[in-house]
Amino acid sequence: MHIKSSERGVIRVFHIDLPREAIERFTTQAGTGEWPLQYALGAKTLRAAFVEVIDIRDLGEMTLSQYLVNAHDVSGEDFQSMRPTLDALKGFVLVLPSQAFGQTEQDLSIATPLRWIGTFNEPLPASGSTPIRTNSAKGSISSAAKGSAPKSNNTLWIAIVLFFLIAVAVILAKFLIN
Repeated sequence: MHIKSSERGVIRVFHIDLPREAIERFTTQAGTGEWPLQYALGAKTLRAAFVEVIDIRDLGEMTLSQYLVNAHDVSGEDFQSMRPTLDALKGFVLVLPSQAFGQTEQDLSIATPLRWIGTFNEPLPASGSTPIRTNSAKGSISSAAKGSAPKSNNTLWIAIVLFFLIAVAVILAKFLIN
């Protein structure tokens, strides 16, 4: 399974075929850096903050496919056809969004206890939009074309600070003279 460094908006779902008591050890990265989950994926890079392990029982009445729609906005024909398979899963699943791979191009080699279920796309943001056609959106480049710097309130602040520093110097000078 190839992961491109430019990949965005892709969700991968895996079933984890382990008994409940072994899940935490498998999915938690040890302080020594050992991480059985990363090894089972064959991943060079895996960002723990984006690794999502779901106990299907924790979903309650919600199905896994409903969760993926609600949490990851997954849609599309491939996803619709996989809903019965997703909803029939028991135990634990691993959900990996594109961010989990840290924009690192890599080839995964999936090993047990992981079983790939499906790869789904989040909807892409609308590309392009209608340009705003108001006078204020048009703006003006006349001052930039003339080479003049934009006006700033910094001059006022510099004057206040300079005045304050002069006042402090005068007070100190009077104090030192006496």
